[in-house]
Amino acid sequence: MNRICSGLHKALIHKKLSIAVAESCTGGLLGFLLTATPGSSKYFKLGLITYSNKTKQKLLNIPGRLIKAKGAVSQEIASKMAQNIKYLAKTDIGVGITGIAGPTGGTIQKPVGTVFIALALKGRTSCKKFLFKGSRDRIRKQSALEAMKLIRKVL
Repeated sequence: MNRICSGLHKALIHKKLSIAVAESCTGGLLGFLLTATPGSSKYFKLGLITYSNKTKQKLLNIPGRLIKAKGAVSQEIASKMAQNIKYLAKTDIGVGITGIAGPTGGTIQKPVGTVFIALALKGRTSCKKFLFKGSRDRIRKQSALEAMKLIRKVL
């Protein structure tokens, strides 16, 4: 984990890029990891934990009808989270994470461990779906680490 944090820290500073994150199922873990290294204020601008649908609507301006149509745990919502946090914070990169960490809340279509991670960067948004296994804590950690790997990959 330290290697991922350190590499991402160096890359963001070297490229002079700023980042903001909107998190749901990770509960702020990604923001915690991104700010764990001294000097992270050079790139980290904002982190929001939009755990409820109401906060996704109110703070990230995600239409309630979209959440109702696609579900809070979806590619569309993760993408909107990334785009809107990037716009709100006026950063180079926006990250959106939404998922079902469990142990309850899963369905046949979206079982526990279903996580969507979206990145908004350079006018494009990409989103990836994951199905993590394990405890709630493990799913949250895997989600945050995978988000960091995705960010590092696009840099």
